[in-house]
This record gives sequence, C-alpha cells and structure tokens, in this order.
Amino acid sequence: MHSEDCSTLPTTTATPHLVDDAARLSATAAFVREQDTSLVLSRVLPGLDGPELRALTDRCRFAHAAVLVFPPDEHALRAQLAACGLAPDTADQPSVVVRDRLAGRHGRNPADLDVRILRPAVRGPYGEQRAVEVFALTVPAGSASAGIAARERRTDQEAHLAFEVVRPDQLVLRGLLASFARYGAAPDGGGYNPHENGTVFYFSAPPGTKTDYRRVELYAGGDHRDVLAEHLDRQPGGTTPAESLLRLLTGAWTTQALAACAELRLPEAIGRRPGSGVAELAREVGADPRSLATLLRYLAMLDVVSEGPGGYRLTGVGALLDAQAPCSMRPLALMYGGPFYASFAHLTHTVRTGQPGFEYLHGENHFDHFARHPELSALFDQSMASSATMFDSLPGHPVLVAAAVAAASGRPRTVVDIAGGTGELLERVLTAHPALHGVLLERPQVLAAARTRLGGAAAGARCDYRAGDFADVPAGGDVYLLSRVLHDWDDDRCRSILRYCAEAMPPHADLLIVERLLPADAAAPSLATAWDLHMLCNTGGAERTADHYARLLGDCGLRLVGHTPLPLGAHALHARRQATAADVAGMAGVTDVAAVTDVAAVTDVTGVTDVT
Repeated sequence: MHSEDCSTLPTTTATPHLVDDAARLSATAAFVREQDTSLVLSRVLPGLDGPELRALTDRCRFAHAAVLVFPPDEHALRAQLAACGLAPDTADQPSVVVRDRLAGRHGRNPADLDVRILRPAVRGPYGEQRAVEVFALTVPAGSASAGIAARERRTDQEAHLAFEVVRPDQLVLRGLLASFARYGAAPDGGGYNPHENGTVFYFSAPPGTKTDYRRVELYAGGDHRDVLAEHLDRQPGGTTPAESLLRLLTGAWTTQALAACAELRLPEAIGRRPGSGVAELAREVGADPRSLATLLRYLAMLDVVSEGPGGYRLTGVGALLDAQAPCSMRPLALMYGGPFYASFAHLTHTVRTGQPGFEYLHGENHFDHFARHPELSALFDQSMASSATMFDSLPGHPVLVAAAVAAASGRPRTVVDIAGGTGELLERVLTAHPALHGVLLERPQVLAAARTRLGGAAAGARCDYRAGDFADVPAGGDVYLLSRVLHDWDDDRCRSILRYCAEAMPPHADLLIVERLLPADAAAPSLATAWDLHMLCNTGGAERTADHYARLLGDCGLRLVGHTPLPLGAHALHARRQATAADVAGMAGVTDVAAVTDVAAVTDVTGVTDVT
C-alpha cells in the first residue's frame, strides 16, 4: 500500500476533521494506484466472470475513485492534496450532479452549496492514466453547512468507484447498464454535466460487493441524456429486485440463443457477407426473416453481433461460434444448448437425490450414452478440444516436460495421456518435443477418431494407441497427464483412478492434473463454482479445492508438489509418488530423478484444451 504521510498538514489547519479528510484522500489515492480494471470489476460485481468479465473489461476501464471532503477554504484544500501526494494545481470545475444530490438529501437550495470537482492525476499499476476525483464542499468555520459535512463524513455516500466507457454509443451504454443490473447493481441516480459534456450513471453496489465502496459510476463522454432517462426510471422505489431476478431467470434464453446461432451457422453467413441485412441472412441460413430479426436483436444485446448502417457484423465473441475459426467454440454451444441443457431441467431431482440429471433423464451415465450415439460422442470430443489453439500465439510459449527432455540421459522419454480424447493435447506435446514418445489411453471408439486425426501429423508416428480403462494405465512412463478427468467422478472413483496412476508410475515420474479449482472463499467469483454445478447435474462429479485434491492424492500414495494457474480458470496440479524405502534404495546413484521440475513452464500447453 502507498503510505503518503498526511500528518504534514500545516498546524494551523490540522483540525480533526481536516486530518480525517486527508486520511480518506490518501486511502483513495492508494486504491486507485494499485487496482487493475478486471480485478475491480470482479470485486464490485460478485459472480461476474469469464466471457462477460472480459467483455466489460474491453468496454470500460477503471478511471478513478471519488471522495467528498469539506475544506474551510481553497488554501486548506490545496494543502490537503499536497500532503497526500496529489497534485495541488489541478484546475477545478463546478459539480452539478453532486451539488444537486447533496441539496436533495439535506433539503437545501443547490445555489447555496459551492461544490467543486478536482481530478489530481495518478498512475495505475501498469502506468495507465487515472485520477482521484475530489469533490469539495467549502465549509467555512461557523457555516450553516457544517451539519451537512458531519453527516456526509459519517455516511460517505459520495465515495464511489468509476469506470469510463471507452467508446460510448447507445448500444454499448445500454449493454453495460444491463450487465451491471444483472449482477445486482441497483440504479442510484446520475446526471449530465454540461461543464465537461459528460454523462454519469450511478449504481448502488450489490450487497455482496468485495470493496469498501458502496457506489459505482459509469462515465460516458458526451450527451447521453436519453439513455440516462431510462436509467433514472429504474431507480429504487420501483421494481429493481424483481427486474434483477427476471434478468437472472432469462439465463436459459441466452444459452438457447447462442446454440441457435451456432446451429443455424449464422456466424459463417455473416462472416461471408459482413454487413448483410436480415433478409439476406434469412435466405442464407434458411430462416424466417421476422424471427431471425428477433434473434439478431437479442444477440446484439449479448455483444455476439453488432448492427451498423449497412447490416450485421460479428464481434470477437460471435467469431468464436464460426465452425471454421481456429479457436471455434461452436461445439460447446451445441453441447451446452443440447444434451447438457436438457439434463439441467432435472437439477431439482439431482439436488434432492444426488442422482445426476443426465442419468435420470437417459437411464445411464453420459459416457455410456454418448458411446451408443456416435454423433453425440463426436460432438463431445470436439467440445473438449474446441479451444485447443486459442493460446498457440502467446509469445514465449512454455513447453511441456522441457526439463524431462533436457535430462533424457540418452534414452527416450514417454508421456502417457490418460483419457486424452482424440489426442489434441498429446499432439502438441509431441510436436514441441521431437525426442518424446507418447501413449494415448482411451476407449476404443475414441481411439478410432484419434488415429484418423493424428494419422497425418508428424507426431502421430511417435504415438502408441492403447484401448482400455483406468485400470489399464501403462507402467514405466516418465510423465502422466490427467486433463479434465477427475472432475467427472466422485471422490471414491477419483481415488481409484489415482491409485492406478501411482501403481504405474516409476519413482521418478511426474503426474500433471488439469482441473478448475474451487476458491477458498465460497463467495468469490469463479468459473469453477459454475462448473461444479454443471458436473453435479451431468456427471455426478465435482470441482474441488487444491486442499481437497491434496487429500485425495495423499490417500493414494501421491503428494501434491504445487499448482499453477492456467487460462480459462484452470490450474495445473503437479504430483509425485511418495518415496518408499525401496524407491530410495533403487534410486541410489541416479542423477536424473527430478525429471520434471519446472511446473510453471508447462502450464500454457496443458491449459489450451481446458474449456469444458
């Protein structure tokens, strides 16, 4: 934390009230200097995560935090700013919005309140330009406004966090306002300031917000009083809680809209003819024009498409639903809007009985069901690999088992991918390391697809295909991979899988497990929390904390060495066998026992397929 010394105010002005104001200024400045936009948004709006968090981060940036102070005169205010390391020569402007809010709360004539705005500049953690927004109500000694100052210091109602809209237009503003409301932020005023030609939208922070600030501002440059009027109509006193609940209840509609978009191949049609109108797109995808117009309007609200004067175009989000995109997530949309969506209709049954909704609906678990329906099995395999190339372009891409390759001691090293699907992860590992040999353990019907996919790749010649189950984990490997496997099963089945791995692993071998980890704070926003419910309803499995995995590993003769965060909310957990006396004796004189020591250097490759 920054610790500007605000005790250096001149002794003639260092009254308790002024020292208190200076301390609040200092704390506000420290917060602005230290926080990044994504973190602040996720803390202000609990539950905001994943694609929507990224979308909001792209459209607005953390700009300032605000505090209201009450100096007796301008000289005292400048001294307070200087003492807290804030530039005291910042030009000020009248504050229309805060002046009117204070007048309304305290029954005063706005003309009697002299409220000014100063914005001393500070730098964010990455050097970005920010400000501390200082509202100053001048309160000379003996002023009639002293009561206002006392009450406002107690309640701090004007303290807030502010996000500036990057490129404000009506569609973007309405989308941002809807997102804030969807995560529990209640409209709480706003206004247009003609002195700076800017529009502010205030919210009360949700009850579960993770910051000390209870108000949030969206600032949009320009005159947006038409959107502001809609915002003010939704202030408390109406049906804000009911509207928030209705927005939550429509989440299923979003899933189905995205699935319909993917099934109609609408992204491909828009991609071929950017700027197409509804009639042209309807002919292209074989849809009713009026119905398609309704879907497109909804997709625009979700930022999947954008509408301009010439027609519709894909956004970055919408492009991910194009089947031909290198990082297409179309299979996920079809899976979540299809088989898994249907089982969620039986979530109440799952919670009451513990039986997965999928099993209740189909009379068998999802692995057996997919095995009997090849088209679903293929879709599931595609969904597991649907973002396999998403991180390929990262600079300095770390490589899996780099330390093992370096310590090969003249003999081939083997990587065993257990339940590795059609081999997307193993192919990347073998391609990165031509000296490695791979073994893919999967069910026979999945191996057939893996052979077809890897047959034309150079890495395929160094890969063995083993048909079998977890009991058939081959012995003698150097590195074992379990990517998104354990979360499919309950604890007893996980122990069984891990024991098979431990029995097959030589003393020097490493086990890398890729899973999402539940946060220690149950209320913290996390993709793992959502997937925990998904696994409960569809597989009977669960997401777990790192400590939970450590206990499961310990029960099976393994120890958790550490874990490293990956993209998309996942982690790579690094485990090894607990050494026995026989192991120690057998390793006497061996110099390359620590075959894989740099877990941080393996994480990006293991993370590239973790999307389901």
